[in-house]
Amino acid sequence: MIIENQLQVTDAVIDELRRAKNPRLREIMTSLIKHLHAFAREVKLTEPEFNAGINIVARMGQLTNESHNEVRLMAGSLGLSMLVCLLNNGDGSDNSEITTSANLLGPFWREGSPVTPNGGSIVRSDTPGMPLFVKGYVRDTQGNPIADAEVDVWHASPVGLYENQDPEQAEMNLRGKFRTDKDGMFAFRSIKPAGYPVPMGGPVGDLLTALDRHPFRPAHIHALIHKPGFKTITSQLYSHDDPKLDSDAQFGVTRALVVTYVEHDGPAPDADVKGMWCSFEHTFVLEPGEAWLPTPPVSKKAGETPDYVDAARDVRAKTHV
Repeated sequence: MIIENQLQVTDAVIDELRRAKNPRLREIMTSLIKHLHAFAREVKLTEPEFNAGINIVARMGQLTNESHNEVRLMAGSLGLSMLVCLLNNGDGSDNSEITTSANLLGPFWREGSPVTPNGGSIVRSDTPGMPLFVKGYVRDTQGNPIADAEVDVWHASPVGLYENQDPEQAEMNLRGKFRTDKDGMFAFRSIKPAGYPVPMGGPVGDLLTALDRHPFRPAHIHALIHKPGFKTITSQLYSHDDPKLDSDAQFGVTRALVVTYVEHDGPAPDADVKGMWCSFEHTFVLEPGEAWLPTPPVSKKAGETPDYVDAARDVRAKTHV
């Protein structure tokens, strides 16, 4: 089509989509083009603004590497990751109470977490903090235990860094993979995690600063649960006492996934623990469906401390968190 006016641009692009043999791809791209062009018209996007936007997208790609994923971080910061999660888990309706166990994958999951026996520790290097004992249960929608489900868990250290961000932590520190027993139970020992600021050295940090938003995520523990015959879920369990529960920078907190840490001052499950320790239990519910695994957002540790880690430490120091 030879373009004669600006409205024909949209028509020309959509007309070309008829060549796509995959009907789902054609459906998605048609809607994307319509909404993208409508957005540009609605805000009367200027050429300098378009140029700035292209540069932001390019920079997100440039900053995404084996140990950091700026693109997934941005998707979370815009609420898109959480929206897609809730559209595809639970009943997916607009107004019903959120009860699904599914939640954000986040930008820090790695494949190859060490297989660990139930009750074993995922603390693999010196990590000061309050000892934590977690017991989880995996059930189907009828309440029946799901045995032999694979449960991959990971979380940040008490200083707010995942091991792939922090050369001082051992490889795969605070990561482990478990199998549920006949009762659908798994258990592990770790250290109570802390909330942390998301990496601020890229476009995500620029956006949060421009919008006068804080960068903090409340303390949480991730779980990815996989079992053939059931929909794979990623989940995050949030600490009940974190002050940022109602203002998560990634919009991930749902009431169903807030857990209460119980503190103890007495004999612990492991005899080497002296003094205070904490624990919690939680039940995950899997829906019937397709089991699949996402593309890992990161695949290895940073060789040296990335600039964004220092920026995050500066944010933490300035906010006294």
